[in-house]
Amino acid sequence: MDEDIREVRYGVSWEEFEAFLASKEEEARSVPRVAYLDGVLELMTPSRSHEKQGVWLTTLLAIYAEERGIELSAFGGWTQKDEMKRAGAEPDSCFVLGDDQESAVRPDVVIEVQWSKANLSKLEIYKRLGIREVWFWDKPNVVSVHVMRDGDFVRVERSACLPDLDLDEICSFLGRPTMTGAMRDYRAALAR
Repeated sequence: MDEDIREVRYGVSWEEFEAFLASKEEEARSVPRVAYLDGVLELMTPSRSHEKQGVWLTTLLAIYAEERGIELSAFGGWTQKDEMKRAGAEPDSCFVLGDDQESAVRPDVVIEVQWSKANLSKLEIYKRLGIREVWFWDKPNVVSVHVMRDGDFVRVERSACLPDLDLDEICSFLGRPTMTGAMRDYRAALAR
């Protein structure tokens, strides 16, 4: 079975968390991905299917932005962390919108693929980090959107950052046999 591999460590200090991140960087490793909340560190090595969904969703979102003239940049698993808030995470993908992307200290949108159940609350982590919007892809090809309102996340029907984006439509292309086929078909659908 194509499952993510998860490990949870308790009683991890912030210094140990930072040391783990530094060792990953030194070894130029993108996995395992990390999530940290109040001394609990979760390590997740994504499965092949997990990675596929994240890459395809990111690619289709980039096509949408290009076709609609929206300035958008993908930043992959850009590590987000805040020692004072005792929270950190590496998303599956994240995006910054607009022209002034160099000054961004946080992404506007974070995407998390929920191929397997996380042990830590990603919404709590991203709330503490001040992320504006979080998307969760879940089986069978459904994306739930959570936007920050009055200091907490609220589940909504549409993205606040990309209100004209039809996420159900994007999800309908994720099951195609190839990514290039999904890209061609999605581009054609957007041209209609």
